[in-house]
Order: sequence, then C-alpha cells, then structure tokens
Amino acid sequence: MLIKIRSEKEEDFAQVYRINSLAFESEGEAKLVENLRKSVPHISLVAEADGKIVGHIFFSPMTFENEKTDFLGLAPMAVLPEFQNRGIGSKLVREGLKTASEKGFTAVFVLGHPEYYPRFGFETAKTKGFSCEYEVPDEVFMVLELEKDALKDKKGLVKYRPEFAEV
Repeated sequence: MLIKIRSEKEEDFAQVYRINSLAFESEGEAKLVENLRKSVPHISLVAEADGKIVGHIFFSPMTFENEKTDFLGLAPMAVLPEFQNRGIGSKLVREGLKTASEKGFTAVFVLGHPEYYPRFGFETAKTKGFSCEYEVPDEVFMVLELEKDALKDKKGLVKYRPEFAEV
C-alpha cells in the first residue's frame, strides 16, 4: 500500500471530518478541526492510500504565558480504524514535524500517548519546565524542539487555542 502525505484541500474537508469522527468515536475532534480551520493559520495534512484519504493531522499555534509564540500544538491526529497500526500515523507525524520546521516553528507540544510520541523525539514537557493548562498526567504532555535550544530560556504555562476547550 503506497501512502502519500499532502496538504489538506478544501475538497477533503468532509472526508477529514469522517476520519476524525470514526477514529475518536465522537464528533468532538472533527468539529475542533472545523473551528480551528476558520480562525488560525495552521498545518493540516492528509494521508492518501490508493487515492483514498485515510488519515489526518493538524497543528495549530500555541501561546506561552499568554503571548504569541512560534510553538505549535499537534492535535488531533487520526487514522481510519481499518488503517490503523500500519505506520500511517507515524508518516503523518514525521511529515508534519518536517513541515512545521520548514515554516519556521521552533517547538511542538502534544497531549498524547507516552509510549507513542517519544519515538519522534518528544519528551515530557515538565522536564523542560513547561506546564499544560489542562489537568493531565505529566507523562502525556510532551514537547519536541524543532530548533536547537528553542526552549532554553523559557519555562511556564503553554496553552492551546481556545477552541480546544469546546472538546
């Protein structure tokens, strides 16, 4: 199966909605993507297998101590259930991180599975001095520096877009 990762297009929106709804077994994340698309610059990529969209990943800007930053939040990332565990999510993450770096972003935060994201270089954000606005276990809030020493002199609270509070 050949997987192609590319930027999302407007004609993909309905399929992306379906993927997020099925992968998360609710419409919360699908509606989140719709809301984030309207209000912020973002990175949104899809995975195609034999011409069919089977996965999606979204990155949106984050704030640090209530100031704008060059940090992104990775969320959501979804793969159709019947295509999971085939490396599609990994391809989406790698291509998304590459795109973020090329666009000048210096760090990416994620709330995710602590056994999954470290394979891409993510580490617990708390070890870098960062806290999350949501009450979550330390091991699920992670960060990856895309630029060496991007977080060196920073410590404190990072926040996702306000749209996340609706999920």
